[in-house]
Amino acid sequence: MNEINEKYWKKIKDKKRIVVKVGSSTLTHKATGNLNYTKLDQIVRALSDLKNSGKEVILVSSGAVAVGREALKIGRKSKTMSEKQACAAIGQCKLMMNYHKLFVEYGQTPSQVLMTKYSVDTEKSYNNLKNTFEELLKYGSIPIVNENDAIATDEIEFGENDKLSAIVAAITKSDLLIMLTDIDGLYTDDPFQNKDAKLIDVVTTKMTEVKKMAKRSSDSDVGTGGMYTKVLAANIINPLGINMLITSGKDPDILNKIMNGEKHGTLFVAQDTNKQNIREYLVSKIDY
Repeated sequence: MNEINEKYWKKIKDKKRIVVKVGSSTLTHKATGNLNYTKLDQIVRALSDLKNSGKEVILVSSGAVAVGREALKIGRKSKTMSEKQACAAIGQCKLMMNYHKLFVEYGQTPSQVLMTKYSVDTEKSYNNLKNTFEELLKYGSIPIVNENDAIATDEIEFGENDKLSAIVAAITKSDLLIMLTDIDGLYTDDPFQNKDAKLIDVVTTKMTEVKKMAKRSSDSDVGTGGMYTKVLAANIINPLGINMLITSGKDPDILNKIMNGEKHGTLFVAQDTNKQNIREYLVSKIDY
């Protein structure tokens, strides 16, 4: 790694407000699709440690549909959109119950924010949401954000909260978005099929070039996103001066390692920005 890339990584530990996105594949057992309670506890502990170190933490969590399927015992994949939405409504309750219990055990005050990409559609809804986040962070809460899948279908169909986490990072003017996924980062090719594929540690090039290397589908049976949607998320927030990092969620303690200056995953470097109206910018980036 050259000195310029090293400089980018060293700056990560100084970031103050951090959004962490956790996908379904990180929260569930690969063999069954059921909730992995050990992993859930590890993630909550790592986030609590970040909070205790003086960071402001926001969690964007997928998993409601997967947890709902487990509760209803209806198999790995829901067949209809209405069935998925029912699973989300049931699973969100169970998921938040577990999050609340664990965060409280680690001395934290969690909160829940359910939203959709349409939450930024008007100035009023955007400001309400922004003010809510600011108040929660001011009081030391850890907001837990998810797509309101019971009424919205966009993230269920494609994206697995990748775009939503970028929107949250933008609204809250966060310094860093960390995506915990089932792969170490962005590779030059699909590492599951090409053993010679190499991990890219820093991305500063134009997104049009990077998109060609990003996989459009997920290797997981429970996730709906892939590397392509994560690159699109970086494309949204990098021009706003927000860094994004893709790394493996296999070991949640990797969060503390990263914030201590260690290099893990792929860092999408923030660009200088002079955008004045973030809401209008987000609306221009969102497919309605």
